[in-house]
Amino acid sequence: MKSAIVMKVAALAVVAALAGCTDLKPTQAQIDTLKSQVSKLQSDVAAARSEADKANSTATQALQTAQGAQSTANQALAAAQAAQSGLDATNEKIDRMFKRSVSK
Repeated sequence: MKSAIVMKVAALAVVAALAGCTDLKPTQAQIDTLKSQVSKLQSDVAAARSEADKANSTATQALQTAQGAQSTANQALAAAQAAQSGLDATNEKIDRMFKRSVSK
């Protein structure tokens, strides 16, 4: 009699397990959907990383160009200041010569 009860419990467990297996189909579909979404997200992340690397490279080039322009501007300023100093010195000489000629 005990074995009959054990057999019934075992049969009931098998039926319950098989009934549970049918519930796995929607779960498997959800898992497949999630896998697909993860794959797409990985692809999107790789594309975003690539775009960020390109933007970083462009920014680095822009910085180098700006630094070159700043250096050129500094050189132009130094040349202009030197020219202004020469012009000021020449104007002082002319003023002194004019004052001498007027005072004579």
